[in-house]
Amino acid sequence: MGELSTLFAPEQVAVVGASDDDGSVGKAVTENLLAEFEGEVFAVNPNRDSVLGLDCFASLADVPVVDVAVVVVPPSIATDVVRSAGEAGIKNVVVITAGFSEAGTEGATRERELVELAETYDLNLVGPNCLGVMGTTVGLNATFSPTSARPGSISFMSQSGAFVTAVLDWASDRHAGFQNVVSLGNKAVLDESDFINYWGADPETDVILGYLEDISDGRAFIEATREVTQDTPVVVVKSGRTEAGASAAASHTGAMAGSERAYEAGLDQAGAIRVDRAEQLFDYAAALSGQPLPDSDTIAIVTNAGGPGVMSTDAVGGSNLELANFTDETLTALSESLPEGANIYNPVDIIGDARADRFESTLDTVLADDNVGMALVLACPTAPLSFQALADAVVTKQRESGTPVVTALMGGSSTNAAADTLSEAGIPTYFDPARAVDSLDALAEYRHIREREYVEPTTFPVDREQARAYLERAAERGTRQIGVEGMELLDAYGIPTPDGAVVNSPDEAIETARRLGERVVMKIVSPDISHKSDIGGVEVGVAQSDVRDTYEDLLVRAENYQPDATVVGVQVQEMVDTDTGTETIVGMTRDPQFGPLVMFGLGGIFVEVMEDTSFRVAPVSERDTRSMLDEITSAPLLHGARGREPADVEAIAEVIQRVSQLVTDFPAITELDINPVVATPDGVAALDLRLTLDTEKL
Repeated sequence: MGELSTLFAPEQVAVVGASDDDGSVGKAVTENLLAEFEGEVFAVNPNRDSVLGLDCFASLADVPVVDVAVVVVPPSIATDVVRSAGEAGIKNVVVITAGFSEAGTEGATRERELVELAETYDLNLVGPNCLGVMGTTVGLNATFSPTSARPGSISFMSQSGAFVTAVLDWASDRHAGFQNVVSLGNKAVLDESDFINYWGADPETDVILGYLEDISDGRAFIEATREVTQDTPVVVVKSGRTEAGASAAASHTGAMAGSERAYEAGLDQAGAIRVDRAEQLFDYAAALSGQPLPDSDTIAIVTNAGGPGVMSTDAVGGSNLELANFTDETLTALSESLPEGANIYNPVDIIGDARADRFESTLDTVLADDNVGMALVLACPTAPLSFQALADAVVTKQRESGTPVVTALMGGSSTNAAADTLSEAGIPTYFDPARAVDSLDALAEYRHIREREYVEPTTFPVDREQARAYLERAAERGTRQIGVEGMELLDAYGIPTPDGAVVNSPDEAIETARRLGERVVMKIVSPDISHKSDIGGVEVGVAQSDVRDTYEDLLVRAENYQPDATVVGVQVQEMVDTDTGTETIVGMTRDPQFGPLVMFGLGGIFVEVMEDTSFRVAPVSERDTRSMLDEITSAPLLHGARGREPADVEAIAEVIQRVSQLVTDFPAITELDINPVVATPDGVAALDLRLTLDTEKL
C-alpha cells in the first residue's frame, strides 16, 4: 500500500464508466466531480464520444496522467479495468462496482482477483461495492451521493454506503464538516486500519469516526488505533452486538465469549471510544474536535432553570463524571453575587430572571475553581435572556479559562444564531442536557485513554519444544479434544499443577495414590465428556483403601453416561486445599477477527451460570491482567472479603499471562479452559484442563 494523500487530494481523476444516462451511477459520479473538484476530470467510456461536455477516452491507457481511477463498469469487466489501471501506473483505484464477495461464489472469485492485482501493481484499492471517497481540501466528491461533505476536521469511514449518504445529509443541516470521507465497501484491500494510520498522521484531521460492521484484522486495528489515539481520538459505532457462534463452542470460554466480547475487549484495548448511536458519534466528535481535555472528571453546571438542572444532574449520575465540590471561596463568591433564591451549590441555579451578564459572572467564578474540570451551561428561553449575548459570554470565558465547556440551549429557532457563534468557537451546543453531559464524558474518557501507559507483555522462560512435542503427538493420534491428560502442556509453560498421573488400571491408581498422600482426587479422563462433575466423574478426598473401587466406579459411570465415549483413563491427583482458596477460571477462545481472546473469572461448576468474567485480546500484559482481576464482580473474594485472607493475586495474574503466551505461541489451540484454578494465599494450582486442537495448524 502506498501513500494515501493522492487518494483524497488528487490532481486528476478518471471515471471509468462515465455516462450521461439519467439515473446511472456513472453520471452521478461524473457530475459530482465536475461540480466542485479543483483538478481535472477525465471520462473513460469506449462507447461514447463525450459525456457531460467531456471528451471520452477509450481506455485508461489513453489518459495522460491520472491520480485516481473511479471504476463504475459492470463487475464482469471491472477486474480488467483495474488491471489496466495498474499497467498505466495509476496508484489509487476506487471500485464502486458491486457484484463481488457479497454476491456469491463467482463474485468472491472476482474479488480475489482484485486483491491479486492490487498486490501485483501496489494499488491503493477502495471497495469494491462502495459509495466512493471524498476529500474536501480539493473539493473531491468521487461518489454517487446526492450530498457533498462540508469542509471540516473530521475524517469519517463507513462500511455502509447508505449510512454515509444519511450522515452527509444530516450533517449539512448541522454545519458539521469533514476532512475526508470513505465508503469502505467490501474492504478487499484497504480497510479501517489503513485509514486510521493515514488519518492519525494527517494534521488536518482532529477526530476519526467510523461505522463498522466488522474489523478485518483485529490485531492490526488494535496496534494502529493504540498508536493513533495518543494524538487523535477514534470514535466508532460497531453494529451487530450478537453472540453468534457461541452455542457451538466446546469450552466454557467459547460458550460465554461470542464475537461481541471480542469487539468489546479489542476496541477497549485499542483505545477507541465506542458509541451506540449515530447521534453520539457526532456529538462526541463536536466536543473532541473543539474543546481541550479536562484536568479532572468533575463537572460544574450553571443553569437558569431548576428542572433541566435536575435532568443534567441525573445524566451526570449515569456517566463516569461527578459533580464538582466547590471550594469555600467559590461558594462565598457565588453567595455574594447571586440574588436571593439562587442555588449556589452544584448545579448552580441562577434563576429564571438571569440575563447573560449573570451567566457570565457565575461562569467566571465557577471556572476559576480548581475543583472544576469542565462545565455545562444550560439555558432555557426567558424574556430577560439574549441567547446571542450568552453565546458571546460563554465563548469569552471558555477561551480565558482554557476549561472545556459545552452548552445546552433548550429552545428552537431562537437559539440558531447563538449556536452558530458557539460552533464557530468550537463549543458544542445541544438541546438535550444528557447529550451535553455525554459529550463531556467522552472528553474525560479520551483523557484517560491518552494517559494510559502501554506495557509490553512479559515473555516468560518456557519449554516451548516440550509443548510442541505434546501437541504434535496428539495431532498424530487424531486427537482434537484434550483433557486433564494434557497437564504436562501447562507444566511446560510454568503454570502450577498438582502432582498426579493418568492411569489405566486399578493397580496403577493405587501405586500413584500411595505416592501422593493419604487422600487423593480421582477424575475420569475422556475428551468426549465435558462436564465430569455432572456424571459423578470426579471424586475428591478418596482414601487409599477406596482407590480401587473408585477407579472401577468412575469407568462404570462413564460407560453408563456415554457408552461410545473414548476413555483415556483415570487421573489420580494430589489433594489441593480448596477451603482457603477461591475457584477461578482462565480460558481462551480464538476469535476470527481478533485472534486469541483470554478470559478470567469466577470458576468451578457454576461458571456458565454466574458468567462473572472479563476478557482481553492476547497477548496480555501484567497491567491487563490486573484490570481483568478487578473487573469481575467477585473480585472482593480475591482481595479478602469478609475476613478471608487475600489470595495471591500476583500468582493469578502470572497464570493469565502464561496462558496468553501459550495460546499466542500455538495458533492450533482454538479453545482452552483451565477450570478451576484454585487461588489461595500461598499461590495457585490449575486442577483441570480442557483444550480443543486444530491439528491442521500445527
